[in-house]
Amino acid sequence: MQWYFVAALLTILTSSQGILTTLSQSNGGYKYDYATVPFLAEVFKLLVSSVLLWKECRASSSPRMTVEWKSIRLFPIPSVIYLIHNNVQFATLTYVDTSTYQIMGNMKIVTTAILFRMFLKKKLSNLQWIAIILLAVGTTTSQVKGCGEVICDSLFSAPIQGYMLGILSACLSALAGVYTEFLMKKNNDSLYWQNVQLYTFGAIFNMVKLLLDDFRGGFENGPWWQRLLNGYSITTWMVVLNLGTTGLLVSWLMKYADNIVKVTPLFIINLLSSNLFLFRNAKKLACLLFYFFYCTCHN
Repeated sequence: MQWYFVAALLTILTSSQGILTTLSQSNGGYKYDYATVPFLAEVFKLLVSSVLLWKECRASSSPRMTVEWKSIRLFPIPSVIYLIHNNVQFATLTYVDTSTYQIMGNMKIVTTAILFRMFLKKKLSNLQWIAIILLAVGTTTSQVKGCGEVICDSLFSAPIQGYMLGILSACLSALAGVYTEFLMKKNNDSLYWQNVQLYTFGAIFNMVKLLLDDFRGGFENGPWWQRLLNGYSITTWMVVLNLGTTGLLVSWLMKYADNIVKVTPLFIINLLSSNLFLFRNAKKLACLLFYFFYCTCHN
C-alpha cells in the first residue's frame, strides 16, 4: 500500500467528515450524545487493530512488541489530546456551517507545520514560511463578512465561539499528530501493537469522560451504557465509521510517512473547491504555495 493511495482515501473521508456530522444534526443540535461517537470510534479502531495484530502474529514470526511500562506509559498522552479534540470538533459544528469548518481546517496545516519544525526539527525554507503565513492570512480574510447589502452586526461570518473552537481544534490536532508520529517512529514495534496501545487508552479515557458527564448530570438520564445508542441513525453510524477509519489511516501515515502527508487532504479539499484558473484571493495562492511545501519537504 503506497502512502499516496492512503492519502487519497483519507482525502475522501476527511472531506465527508464535516458533512456527515452536520447531516446527523437535528434542528441545529444532536439528538444523540456526541461524546459517544469518539468512544465507539475508539472501540472500532481497537477491534480492527487487535484482529490485524492477531493475524500478523499467526502469519509470521512474533512481531516486535515492546511491553515495558516506560514505553507503554507514553501512549495515554495522545489519547487524552484526541479525546478533547474529537469533542471540540462536534462542538465547533454547532456554531459554523460545513464549508466554514472545512476552511478553518486549513489552520491545522499551519499549526502542524509549526510544531513539525519545533519538535521534530524539520527545517522550513523561507518560501515555506511565506506559504504558511499566506495560508493563515487567507483563511482569516475568507471569513471577514462583506458589508454590502446586509447589515454588518459582526465582522466575521460566523459566531466568534466557532472560530475559537476551530483554532483550539487545530492546535490540539497538530499537537496530538506530532506527538503520535514521535511515538510511532521511536522504535520498530508493530504498527498494530502500537495502535492497540493507543486505542485501548483512547477507549478508556472516552469511557471515563462519559462517566464524568453522568456524575455532573446526576445520572438524570441514566448511566451512559444504557443510552449509548439513543438517537443514533444510519448517518450517525457513518460518522462513527468515518472517524474510526480515518484514525486507522492516519496511524499508517504517521508510521510510514509523516504529519505533513497527513494534512495533505486538507489542502486537496480546499484546492478542489477553489477556482484553479483565477487567483482572486490570498487563500488560493497560499494553497498552491503550500503544495510546493508538501513536495519539497519530501525531497
